Order: sequence, then C-alpha cells, then structure tokens
Amino acid sequence: MESVTRVVPREDFSLELWFNTGDHRLFDARPYLNRGVFTSLQDVALFKQAFVALDTVCWPGDLDIAPETLYDLSVPLTD
Repeated sequence: MESVTRVVPREDFSLELWFNTGDHRLFDARPYLNRGVFTSLQDVALFKQAFVALDTVCWPGDLDIAPETLYDLSVPLTD
C-alpha cells in the first residue's frame, strides 16, 4: 500500500504529495470541503496546517484522508 512521505498544501486547496513508491502527485481537495468534518478545511489557514502522520495526510482536529484515496484520486506531477 502507498504511504504519504511528504505533503505541501497549496493555496488552491490542493495537496502536493510524495509517496513511498517514489510517486509525486497532486490531489485536489476542493470536492471534499463541503462534506461533513472536512468543511472546517475551507479555512485556508487550517488547510495549510496539513502534516504527515501514520502514513497519510492529517490536520489538527483528528482529520485525515486515507492514503489510498489520496493516491487513487490524484494526478502525477513531473519534477
């Protein structure tokens, strides 16, 4: 299973991600920002507090997105 090793949150509510597979990908979080607990992430200051823990992306308040979701719904980036 893919694990997130690094995350860089962007102003446009996307996440630049690096995985243990060596993949560098971009995940658009905007579709999630109107769903349940993720509505708090509409605050860009909170969104930009994303960090890696337990092999995935997390935010304060016990928010996270499964690493397989991040991988499957992201697009490749070229370095």
